[in-house]
Amino acid sequence: MKRLITLLALAMLAAPLCLAGSVTGHVLDLDCAKAGHVDLACAVNCIKNGATAAVVTADGKIYEVAEQAKLVEHAGTKVTVTGNIEGMRITSVEKVEKAS
Repeated sequence: MKRLITLLALAMLAAPLCLAGSVTGHVLDLDCAKAGHVDLACAVNCIKNGATAAVVTADGKIYEVAEQAKLVEHAGTKVTVTGNIEGMRITSVEKVEKAS
């Protein structure tokens, strides 16, 4: 019984680590983003040819995205991605909207 209570308490503590939220930034290919290379036209070509897409915020934070297919059509554009965020990773995408 003590183990069950301990496991439930740990699960409750870990739940806030996976929060729904949103991130706004440009959809760039991950390798170029990590290298600090920002070229929107290049991102479009790279992502449409299979490179991993990421969302890069205005302050340079890079969010990896689990559901790549939802970002392909937005390559090179500024978007707001809403979904579950764990650290610097968007683990599930609810919606992607063009941002201004």
